[in-house]
Amino acid sequence: MMAAVPLVMGAAVADQAQPLSMDVQGLRSSRGNFLICVTRQADHFPDCRGDPDGRHFTVPATAGVVPLGRMEPGTYAIAIIHDENGNGKLDTLAGIPREGVGFSRNPAIRFGAPSFRSAQFAMAGAAVRQDIRVKYFL
Repeated sequence: MMAAVPLVMGAAVADQAQPLSMDVQGLRSSRGNFLICVTRQADHFPDCRGDPDGRHFTVPATAGVVPLGRMEPGTYAIAIIHDENGNGKLDTLAGIPREGVGFSRNPAIRFGAPSFRSAQFAMAGAAVRQDIRVKYFL
């Protein structure tokens, strides 16, 4: 009977995962892809590089709702790049993005990417949809 307790407890944790999606707005075109990073780690935001638990997605760039899967309870942040030319990276000119970028909670973007804290949101027992406005600078 004791051996079954961890299995039941593990199932309860897995059942707490809820759907996460993002509603992308403000696209200037539907060319290319979205490069998406979903992370719980501030030091791996906004690109998820080296984050073993971060989720990376590449999906066709279309306005509207994009499902991102089920997430365990916790604090997350989303960063997206509208990779219009499909080369798999954010193109810049003198450090200024030439392609669109967006973040959960739509924080102000001044010099560089916003902080994890300004983009963070909670997954806590219910489905979450983040409305993300893509911003273009050039």
